[in-house]
Amino acid sequence: MPTLLSWGRHPQTPQTPTPCHWPDDLSRGLADLQRQGRTTLAYGAGLSYGDSGLAASDHVLHTIGLDRFIAADWQTGRVTAQAGVTFEQMLSVSIPRGWYLPVSPGTKYVTLGGAIANDVHGKNHHRHGTLGRHIVRLGLRRSDRAPLVCSATDETALFRATIGGLGLTGLIEWAEVKLMPIRSSRIRSVTQRFDTLDEFFALSATLDLQHEFCVSWIDCGAAGRSLGRGVYMAGDFADEGPLEVAHPRRLTMPVTPPVSLVNRATVRAFNALYWRHATRTPTVRTGSYAPFFYPLDSVLQWNRIYGPAGFQQYQCVIPEASARDGIAALLREIAASGLGSPLAVLKRCSDLASPGLLSFPMAGTTLALDFPHSDRLTHDLFPRLDAVVRNAGGRLYPAKDAHMSARDFQDSYPAWTAVEALRDPQLLSRFWQRVTR
Repeated sequence: MPTLLSWGRHPQTPQTPTPCHWPDDLSRGLADLQRQGRTTLAYGAGLSYGDSGLAASDHVLHTIGLDRFIAADWQTGRVTAQAGVTFEQMLSVSIPRGWYLPVSPGTKYVTLGGAIANDVHGKNHHRHGTLGRHIVRLGLRRSDRAPLVCSATDETALFRATIGGLGLTGLIEWAEVKLMPIRSSRIRSVTQRFDTLDEFFALSATLDLQHEFCVSWIDCGAAGRSLGRGVYMAGDFADEGPLEVAHPRRLTMPVTPPVSLVNRATVRAFNALYWRHATRTPTVRTGSYAPFFYPLDSVLQWNRIYGPAGFQQYQCVIPEASARDGIAALLREIAASGLGSPLAVLKRCSDLASPGLLSFPMAGTTLALDFPHSDRLTHDLFPRLDAVVRNAGGRLYPAKDAHMSARDFQDSYPAWTAVEALRDPQLLSRFWQRVTR
């Protein structure tokens, strides 16, 4: 059997998989590992960045083979699929029928089960909230009970604990999701450069109200008067045009280089070019949905560019009242460190509440960026960033985390005790072990 890693390749704790292709394989896998005295965890596409997708025992149930559609009502846009179905597979059947995912992260290769377990959010959080708001019901397999169907009205406590519950309350077997209607798969987008963080907040306050999807790239190395400069991108599905599934040409990072290709020089050069390429005058264009939603999907295995040590993503959300000062403080620390990456994202989140107990977004602003892993990152920069987030009343995203302290997690997510009470005793991740024990 091949060994599996997290997407960030840190921590480097390979996982031994038990393949699961049918629902009964889940129950058998749980029972087999229980007899061996091992806990486990579901592992789908392996796109969780840190250790939330890694089993404490390093033995996982590989659920990517549960990839079948169960039912679809194209009049109402309700689709039921197994947990291993990817968003790419869902879009391949829904787009030609005039439906799109209600919420999607920055990659279409995630599985439905993984997206629910992490309660993913996307560029339209200010309009649609997280994915958990659009899950009608789901099937759950536990080691201590018969198969369950959970929804807002049945097994409600487990339903809320499972959405964003990091795969700890049971193995998600299938789910029914409500899609959103579209008239075309083309995106009409507007791009505009901004010079300061204040300009970002001004643009966001205006354009977020006008557009369905909004996000900004930010130059994490800029300092002084240029602190917070970046490029604002907004878009909406066009009213007219074809309903076509995109098949973009894709490249592949073929090997892992001996050292990270992301360093101070390459980041500075890329950021300067990208920022100058955009204009202060809004640029409007219409094109395929794929490059707008999933730009990184055009390069397969792009995580290899960070070299053998891998990378860590730092994603936090700062509440509305302290967002401006908090984000500015974070950017000053990052710029002063000389670390960072060209993949820095800034966007606003709304107060649309998720049913999930451990859902990450809150009304405020979220910042996400990648860092090549190093001891300096862990022992110097991240503690300083954590202090800013803590003092601003913010929190980190468990799906992207590999360093959060138990204190910060428990203070930020007080409902963790309710999830722990409902946790399947056979399921335990390295993340949960780290932040609760």
